[in-house]
Amino acid sequence: MPTHGSLTKAGKVRAQTPKLEKSTLRKGKGSSLKVRSHYTTRVIHPKPTDRNGRPQKRF
Repeated sequence: MPTHGSLTKAGKVRAQTPKLEKSTLRKGKGSSLKVRSHYTTRVIHPKPTDRNGRPQKRF
């Protein structure tokens, strides 16, 4: 099975990128925290809706 490019060049880009220390990298929210926040906004504290499921208009 033919390859795209030679195997001698494998890992070239990763070797060239500068190494960053862990303190400079940003950490995002974990996926479980994201799911929990979606659950609280949609199930625990839902916005009031009309009969068709659309959000109610405030006058």
